[in-house]
Amino acid sequence: MAKILESPAMKLFEKWGVPVPSHLVISSAEQLSTLSQVNKWLTESTLVVKAHEAIGGRFKLGLVKLNLDLNGAIQAAKEMLGKRVQEISISQALVAEMLDHDEEYYLCVRSIREGAEILLSKHGGVEIEDHWETVKRLVVPIDSTPSHAQLIELAHQAGFESDLAERVAKITNRVFLCYDNEDAISIEINPLVIAKKAMRFAALDAVVELDMTAKFRHPDWSFTPVSEFGRPLTPDELAIMEIDARIKGSLKFVQATDGDIALLPAGGGASVFYADAVIALGRRIANYAEYSGDPPDWAVEALTEKVCSLPNIKHLIIGGAIANFTDVKATFNGIINGLRKAKAQGKLQGVKIWVRRGGPNEEQGLDAMRQLRHEGFDIHVFDRYTPLTSIVDKAIQSEKN
Repeated sequence: MAKILESPAMKLFEKWGVPVPSHLVISSAEQLSTLSQVNKWLTESTLVVKAHEAIGGRFKLGLVKLNLDLNGAIQAAKEMLGKRVQEISISQALVAEMLDHDEEYYLCVRSIREGAEILLSKHGGVEIEDHWETVKRLVVPIDSTPSHAQLIELAHQAGFESDLAERVAKITNRVFLCYDNEDAISIEINPLVIAKKAMRFAALDAVVELDMTAKFRHPDWSFTPVSEFGRPLTPDELAIMEIDARIKGSLKFVQATDGDIALLPAGGGASVFYADAVIALGRRIANYAEYSGDPPDWAVEALTEKVCSLPNIKHLIIGGAIANFTDVKATFNGIINGLRKAKAQGKLQGVKIWVRRGGPNEEQGLDAMRQLRHEGFDIHVFDRYTPLTSIVDKAIQSEKN
């Protein structure tokens, strides 16, 4: 799953008939003067300028400027672009029409175990947390869509009446269609606003998370997802995400900062165990990673190369618990090829490698790992009878010897 920035989210909304303000993205303030010649709304509307980056709490950080004319928007863009916030250099700004509106609502569609859940409230905006008890819910079972009658009833429960309830039901249906057809994990619109005189709705701000493994179904997904951690995804993270989207099984890779213990675990459970063990011993991880579901060896090789490319690592923890169906020998072949490539590129110098694994063909896989000692790798290999997290302790204790 991955978040997308505001502009591509708005394009998805427009595709499914969800109204949004007129908007555009710029990389320099000078572009606005030129763009205003062919976008009349830039000179005729009140404008808002936002940093178009993966930064939370933009308003509090001064990265949202309101009630601007064109000259004010140009000045705001000049002040914003190039500014460094939370280790991110702001390279883009979103300039949008600032719509007059009477009320702000909250609308969300998100994935849950039973299928999907629609959340609706007459209280939107920055104070929604203070009015969370007003949020009404409708559960939509897997492979189902909400009926118009169900959406009308949800709107009535949330306090909408007469014609307004009808219109809210229609906009909710469009958001659900966007969610369902675009393989979304969640779409949260806050606020959904309305100018009652014209009965004009618009999604002023939204957070959209998509299932990026479904990208092959969406040739129009030309955007780049952003990280959950308030920063753009790195090229290596994007590369692994792209591989993950087209293989059987699963690969995950997230880079951290300042850690010197790299992780290449088999499965999410092992990833958490190893990360917790490292932190409990007062150290920092260099990354999160996992391979699971019996991925092909070439994919595991690619993941291994990325993990081995992490800077300043002292230890590399490989493996995990006892696999049910993941072929230990096959996936270890991929890891071994990745280790060899990394070593040939001058990486892994001074890095101790620690391996623990069990499962189908474990003896052959572990023996192949042991043979790397003859190629100059500082590698330590353990089988299923060694407690899972003991190798983390062994790695850190080895520094004292």
